[in-house]
Amino acid sequence: MPERRWRAEARVDVGLVLGAYRRGSGDPAWRVGADGAVWRTTRTPDGAASLRVSVVPGERTVVGTAWGPGAGWVLDMLPALLGADDDVSGFANLAAAGHSVVRDVARRHPGLRIGRTGRVFEALVPAVLEQKVVGREAWRAWRWLLGKYGEPAPGPAPEGMRVVPPPEVWRLIPSWDWHRAGAEAVRARTIVNAARHAAKLEAVAAAVGEAPSGAERAAASAEADRLLRALPGIGVWTSAEIRQRAFGDADAVSVGDYHLPSLVGWALTGRKTDDAGMLRLLAPYRGHRHRVARLVELSGLRPPARGPRMAARDFRAF
Repeated sequence: MPERRWRAEARVDVGLVLGAYRRGSGDPAWRVGADGAVWRTTRTPDGAASLRVSVVPGERTVVGTAWGPGAGWVLDMLPALLGADDDVSGFANLAAAGHSVVRDVARRHPGLRIGRTGRVFEALVPAVLEQKVVGREAWRAWRWLLGKYGEPAPGPAPEGMRVVPPPEVWRLIPSWDWHRAGAEAVRARTIVNAARHAAKLEAVAAAVGEAPSGAERAAASAEADRLLRALPGIGVWTSAEIRQRAFGDADAVSVGDYHLPSLVGWALTGRKTDDAGMLRLLAPYRGHRHRVARLVELSGLRPPARGPRMAARDFRAF
């Protein structure tokens, strides 16, 4: 089977970086093997692929092994997936001059990188499923749809792993199966409509990968933001969630998130805040605002829980 060894120039926390692509416990496209290796599946331009990622003990060498028609493509993308294109220049100075929480968490997690998958539609579907619902509800729909319409993962992947179906399959999913998955008509229509424009979105992802500098990659991500938000049902939050993963955009802030403003406000001021307040607090870190939001999440600082948690709804019962 094809294999690639990649030695990172700086420390990379493989589990932390790849964890950004996981969609809840039981994600059929993401697993940790019994030996600690991370498995993920993807649909490349060449077809389905399974990727196993492990680290040589005591070294910065990452070993990627792949199976399926897209094995070569996914191994070519391995460094980018693990954040090799993540431009951290200047962040150390921003962190040093910024809040002590950001500085301390960045010191504790030097291996955090913002990687990119290069696959837009693959990031779009779960992001849309997560719109305005709790994670458990969205992840249940993701598991059901991949179980029904995804194909088995190539190679000796852990049992139950599936590959996300191509856009043309998403376009043909009948309304009753969206209902069985627990996704109401609004989210279903958003995904089906986006599937019609998937080729154009993937072309933008290719442009990000070909951009020779961080500034040009940021410009390509901004163009992707424009295209994504032109699609009905995709707003600021969904676009940011897609670009964080597909393009490795370290500045894409998830404005409109249910929890993030409170987390950022509490960690940096000791008080909850709203989206506007969060953006003010993150403004000194422009270029790295998503990175700082990840660090805040890793800090473990949480405001006291008051009132009932947002309940998961089950649209299958409606």
